[in-house]
Amino acid sequence: MVQVLPRIGGRRALLGSAALLVVLGLLAWWLWPHEEPPSGTVTLSTGAERGVYQEYGTRLRTAIADDMPRLKIDLEPSNGSQENVSLVAHGQADFAIAAADAVQAYLDDGKPGASRLRGLARLYDDYVQVVVPATSRIQTIADLKGKRVAVGPEGSGVRLISERLLAAAGLDIDKDIDPRDDTIGTSPGALRDGRIDAFIWSGGLPTRGLTDLADDGYEFRFVPISGALVAKLHDQGGVFTHYRASVMPADAYPDILDGSTVPTLTVANLLITRDDMDPRLTEWLTRMVIKSRDAIGQEVHAAQVVDLRTAIYTDPLRLHEGARRYYTSVKP
Repeated sequence: MVQVLPRIGGRRALLGSAALLVVLGLLAWWLWPHEEPPSGTVTLSTGAERGVYQEYGTRLRTAIADDMPRLKIDLEPSNGSQENVSLVAHGQADFAIAAADAVQAYLDDGKPGASRLRGLARLYDDYVQVVVPATSRIQTIADLKGKRVAVGPEGSGVRLISERLLAAAGLDIDKDIDPRDDTIGTSPGALRDGRIDAFIWSGGLPTRGLTDLADDGYEFRFVPISGALVAKLHDQGGVFTHYRASVMPADAYPDILDGSTVPTLTVANLLITRDDMDPRLTEWLTRMVIKSRDAIGQEVHAAQVVDLRTAIYTDPLRLHEGARRYYTSVKP
């Protein structure tokens, strides 16, 4: 038999439900910023054409446009991490993506503006990818001796890590190889056309320049970077502690790896700025990095690993005040 609530009891239930909705609405209003979104124009320095920095920056700008429609973000291409750090430190860019080892090197050298650099978020890891034709006899990093190797342009993070990797294998980048300054935008074509024997790239997985090369039907493979070689780097301490032994997963480039994995090394990427940037702006931007992860990750797979639990670790940089406010607000 169906029981009908007494009129007073039903009224109380309705009032209780309405009160609950009001509380939930106030809670949502309190948890999400309700002030006017930041506006103006800022510059974000990214990286080379067809690289993950550029793709990530483009997608982040699109995501930000939904929540901060009056904020204009100018994306500026660059040679990579080393140049990006310098641009931010000198006030020529407001934000940039840079690898932790390049940031550490800038700090260690005490270059202009180093003390003013701050972190917003740890993003994703770069994987060092040493690429050769499938038929190449090059099997180890030491086998690059005497070869034409694209190691990235001056000012790039690729150049920095290439120099250190080659040195760990007993090779001098200026004496033992024929170094070329191709970027990820030109290296795949140079390899395909036989103008270089190998190229070194450090970027998120997968990198479009390499997926495009595979889609064109060109057969290449990756030279493994042994754990012993990474340990030789890491044991030097200081900036080298940012390098970690890792494995390139088989699904990064399924047509090339064919179910196999490749030993390599990784280094974290950071979103950086200066201490004089508006805290409210940096708080909103930090929030958007986390909020937009899934949307960006659909197109830039490396972004799928951006996580609130690890984003706060921007070593070797201190958090910007605005970023700190965001992480504090969402701390369990």
